[in-house]
Amino acid sequence: MKHLFLTLCSSLLIVFTVKAQVFEPVKWQTSVEKVSDNEYDLIATATIDSGWHLYSQNVPDDGPIPTTFTYTKSSDYELNGTTVEEKGHTVDDPVFQMKIKFFEDKAEFRQRIKILNNELSLVKGEVEYMACDDEKCLPPDYVDLNFKLNETKNPQSVTDDIYDNPFQSEDANEVSQILEPVKWQTVVEKISDSSYILVSKASIDKGWKLYSQSVPEDGPIPTEFIYNLPEGVELVGITSEEKGKEVDDKVFQMKIKFFKNKAEFRQQIKVTSDAVKSISGEVGFMACDDEKCLTPSYVDLNFDLRNYIKADANSVTSDEDEKKQKKEGLWTIFILGLGAGFIALFTPCVFPLIPMTVSFFTKQSKNKSEGIKNAIIYGISIIVIYVVLGTAVVAIFGASAINEFSTGVTFNLVFFAILMVFAISFLGAFEIMLPNSWANKIDRKADRGGYTGIFFMALALAIVSFSCTGPFVGNIIVLSASEGGIAPMIGMLGFSLALALPFALFAAFPGWMNSLPKSGGWLNTVKVVLGFLELALAFKFLSNADLVSQWHILEREVFIAIWIAIFGALSLYLFGKIQLPHDSPLKNISVGRLLLGLLTLSFTIYMIPGLWGAPLNLISAFPPPLDYSESPYGVGYTKIGGGSSNADHGDLPDGGHLLAPHDILAFNDYDKGLAYAKKVGKPIMIDFTGWACVNCRKMEQNVWVKPNVLSKLKNEVVLISLYVDDKRKLPESEVMDSKLKPGKKLKYIGQKWSELQTIKYKTNTQPYYVLMDLDENNLIDPVGYTPNVDEYLDWLSEGIANFER
Repeated sequence: MKHLFLTLCSSLLIVFTVKAQVFEPVKWQTSVEKVSDNEYDLIATATIDSGWHLYSQNVPDDGPIPTTFTYTKSSDYELNGTTVEEKGHTVDDPVFQMKIKFFEDKAEFRQRIKILNNELSLVKGEVEYMACDDEKCLPPDYVDLNFKLNETKNPQSVTDDIYDNPFQSEDANEVSQILEPVKWQTVVEKISDSSYILVSKASIDKGWKLYSQSVPEDGPIPTEFIYNLPEGVELVGITSEEKGKEVDDKVFQMKIKFFKNKAEFRQQIKVTSDAVKSISGEVGFMACDDEKCLTPSYVDLNFDLRNYIKADANSVTSDEDEKKQKKEGLWTIFILGLGAGFIALFTPCVFPLIPMTVSFFTKQSKNKSEGIKNAIIYGISIIVIYVVLGTAVVAIFGASAINEFSTGVTFNLVFFAILMVFAISFLGAFEIMLPNSWANKIDRKADRGGYTGIFFMALALAIVSFSCTGPFVGNIIVLSASEGGIAPMIGMLGFSLALALPFALFAAFPGWMNSLPKSGGWLNTVKVVLGFLELALAFKFLSNADLVSQWHILEREVFIAIWIAIFGALSLYLFGKIQLPHDSPLKNISVGRLLLGLLTLSFTIYMIPGLWGAPLNLISAFPPPLDYSESPYGVGYTKIGGGSSNADHGDLPDGGHLLAPHDILAFNDYDKGLAYAKKVGKPIMIDFTGWACVNCRKMEQNVWVKPNVLSKLKNEVVLISLYVDDKRKLPESEVMDSKLKPGKKLKYIGQKWSELQTIKYKTNTQPYYVLMDLDENNLIDPVGYTPNVDEYLDWLSEGIANFER
């Protein structure tokens, strides 16, 4: 009766006030997004004319007719939850004189469905709605909706939409994201021939929570597992979960057990039939942060009983490996920055300033404690200046983009040029200085006194000493680029800490300054030695660009020859046989200089056999790989025959080549390598690598060459090496759309392999090794950089044994 009365009133109002004008303020469009293989989102989008309102699906009694969606019932699909809507506006409605939620301009409604018949192509529905402006309402209208499943689009990870649900906070932003904070992976652990553990692993985004299987009444929806058990399989006990945390939940205001970062659920089963190869299941769960909860989600799970690990295996997940390596990488960057800072102290631009600055603080201060305090503030100011510089690099380029730049051709060529300029400057050809006007302005501000004056004194040091510290700063940023993330900030922290430490220590213990060596010609010697090292390092970046682009202008022999020349010249300089522009007259050399000269001469002699194919393990990370050379088997040596001494490959298969100098049969194409493995019946080892990957070269030249490892790589596996930084263009017929970046094309070979690694193995670091069977299932958990030979050999042996079993 209420709806009938509203309809009559609305109709009469329109007749008398609008002179029979037909209004259609709301237009509807439909689209479909594919969520998974059997789940779709049906999207109904309403475009609303200016000044008009479309009401929510939930309105108070005696209010307007709510927007209502109905879907044609069918055995071909089932609804997953209810239709969700955007947040909209809740205000006092002038027509109905009550608080009502409505939408303006545009509204989007979503209904998730699960497909039960793969042949289904069309879902029909209907929407009933009422539209009003500030003066009147139109009669309820009905619009047919057709959702075509064969015209789907992939959902974006970020959109401008947010959907309302009963758990969402009222102050949530109107513009948000379609969030997917929990990702699931499955693993099977084998206890015995008939007992297995089905492991479901949840990776939870930072700030989000996944709730336990047991929660209080009136709380969130618990995590729930459903297993589809075929004949011959039975559950043993219930699904167990980790300890988790139990605290007062801010959303539900009660004590609830939940998980953060990651969670693992385990279900033991007993299998009595050999015909059972896999088990499927489903997990239903709810994810919340401290302000809102998402609608319940349901994810299909598949457990492959043929692809298992031993239940007592003490293995570390790839995610944990990656975090551990990242943490170790940041410590390495910090220590390198610290070392660079200590070396920079002994350059002509910095060393003479130490006693001058400390003396200033101790003499200008009223007492010793004040002098120490001012020196400490001076040191802290130095740290702040350089860390801000590192922060600026991260802010400008982005934490993830820095890592991507580090393997780019342009990046490596630019830093080759920069390091060449710095090296020539250190050798005495010219001075690199920031504008004098900068230093003058900073000096004037330093005269203000107080903490502000001390800060500007520190800034003056950074500017005046730039000609000596600039190359160190540049090198730290370059080296930290391969680590990405906050590595530039960590590197700058280490560098500035080393620079700042002497000022505070010498202010606290002035007597120590008497033990400092006097300034003199030795400072220029330090600078020249650093110039030679800069010169050598510059060619490493040129080599990276050459490897990635496959120009073959700086092959292994040429690179080693250049380094022999550089370090040979450095040896002559240290022995006093070469004089450079700013050197003081040299009557004799010190014992320290003699010892350093002998060290560099020994290093030069050590590199010479590298021209004839020696692996040079001490510097294996720097030269191009052994097979990237004019003579892979050594200068003057020609290999007779194409077969391996340990494994007779006969005529090389399509796409295969022998990786010199160890004659490992390798493929650089995934499909060709897989086809060959199926032909010979061997397991496959995928080597995700890169031409500019330092740790990849270390693995190949320090681990792969060991007899036991080399034997397995040559005889027991088919090696597929995929270079993720290969900048050669894909053939036109193989150019494809990116699955990670919709709208982008994969144009280069390296992009193709990088996307394969990211999508299939959820990581993008190299080296990364995968052992899999002929059905492309993992034989063992993949590993990354593993410099321990025994550990890598055990990993290979276990994976191969699993294949044979």
